[in-house]
Amino acid sequence: MKLLFALLVAVHGLIHLLGPAKALGWADLPQLTQPVKKGMALVWLLASTLLLSTAAALLTGPRWWWAVGAAAIIVSQIVIATSWTDARYGTIPNVIITAGVALGLLSNGPWSLRAEYEREVAQRLGRSVAPARVTEADLAPLPDPVQRYVRLSGAVGQPRVHNFRARFHGKIRSGPDATWMSFHGEQYNFYEPPSRLFFMHASMFGLPIQVFHRFVGPSATMRVKVASAVTVVDAKGPEMDEGETVTMFNDLCVFAPGGLIDPRIQWQTSGPQSADASFTNGRHTIHAALEFNDRGELINFTADGRAAASADGKSFTKMPWSTPLAGYREFGGHQLMARGEAIWHAAEGDYTYLVFELDEIEYNVAAPRDPAD
Repeated sequence: MKLLFALLVAVHGLIHLLGPAKALGWADLPQLTQPVKKGMALVWLLASTLLLSTAAALLTGPRWWWAVGAAAIIVSQIVIATSWTDARYGTIPNVIITAGVALGLLSNGPWSLRAEYEREVAQRLGRSVAPARVTEADLAPLPDPVQRYVRLSGAVGQPRVHNFRARFHGKIRSGPDATWMSFHGEQYNFYEPPSRLFFMHASMFGLPIQVFHRFVGPSATMRVKVASAVTVVDAKGPEMDEGETVTMFNDLCVFAPGGLIDPRIQWQTSGPQSADASFTNGRHTIHAALEFNDRGELINFTADGRAAASADGKSFTKMPWSTPLAGYREFGGHQLMARGEAIWHAAEGDYTYLVFELDEIEYNVAAPRDPAD
């Protein structure tokens, strides 16, 4: 869909070159019956340049592409008005492009969920911490399979985890019979004090969907917007708080094994390749079972204290939740899983609602340096 839209914008931009071609005599264009003044040739050229720049920015990723697009539409419609008899049909693509620019503004503009997510991240990245390094002595209180897992991850000798940023992609659905949606996600987890900020962009039937999970201190919220404008889920409450506590601990186990020396975790050995844990954050203490393989890799995480939200986010149903993991490989010197799933173990039967692949991860992310410093 994005490629088709960018192609429309680019073709519309190229058509605008007919204006200066007519005015400056670059080509014989008898189909253009109205004269184009030479002074207007530059305005036609500006419209073309702005439209082509909009298409390029849309494909290369700058979030502000919609601002260039808005300027392009204004200039384009001005030149169309000056040659209305010949160019009036150019208003049709301008209307379509206006709709796309409006969606871009809603998705990426200063009032979007993405902008809110980035402001929250920036606020927490400003808190500088110089973490100590993980040592063998730190691992002593942990059950043997957890110790092996932390060593395997490469965390020993590395700085303790103060925060991390992870990016991934995959597919997600809202229920066992729901349509799968492809998604790209990014999250930041902070541990002093604890917070989890997760942003996801998905697509279903061509419509963009944005999701923002915010877990700061003891309180969690989840908002979902369709077409970046219509809020379809606004979930919050004690069940959400407890569920996000489970997720925060799962993130620590999966993405930041070096953080498992955290004193808020109480461990108990349950077998040669398994361990039970309780994790406390604020007023919530959750419990989970971790399973490892012969190589020391974490292959499953199961918890009972997580609740599945209804389609509108107004009600919750507690059920067991697990995250099978596989495909361990190196990420910047750390050995981590590359693929994972999330499964609800409902009374009616188990179903996978999330499949993801880890694309990149970075630990102890610092705030961007001010160029003036």
